[in-house]
Amino acid sequence: MKQAMWYAAGSALMAALLATVPAAAQDRTGYKAINAGDYAKAERVLVRERRIHPDRPALMLNLANVYRHQGRTAEARALYQRVLAAPDQLMDVTPERTASSHALAALGLQALDTTVSAPTEI
Repeated sequence: MKQAMWYAAGSALMAALLATVPAAAQDRTGYKAINAGDYAKAERVLVRERRIHPDRPALMLNLANVYRHQGRTAEARALYQRVLAAPDQLMDVTPERTASSHALAALGLQALDTTVSAPTEI
C-alpha cells in the first residue's frame, strides 16, 4: 500500500511537471502526446528534441516516462540514472512549486521498481 501511494505521488508530481510546460513549448516536450496517451508520437518528439538538447533533464524525464509506459524499463532506468548523474537542477512543477531533477528521477526509478515488483492479483 505504501509503495502504491509513493508511486501515485510520483506520477502526480511528474504529471504536474508536464502540465506546467508553456503552451509554445508543449510540442517540443511531448506534453500533448503524453497527455493523450500517444507514447509513440511523444517518443518521436522527445528523441528529435534530445538531438538538439541531449542533456536537458525535462526531456530525459519525459522520455523515461514514455519508456516506462511502454514497458521499456531498461531504457527508462538508464535515462533516470543519467539525470541523477548530471548536476541537480531545480524545475518548475507548478507556478508556486519546484522540484529537483534528482527528486523527479528518483520518483521515476521508484515507479519502475514498484511496477516491476508489484505482485499480480489473481
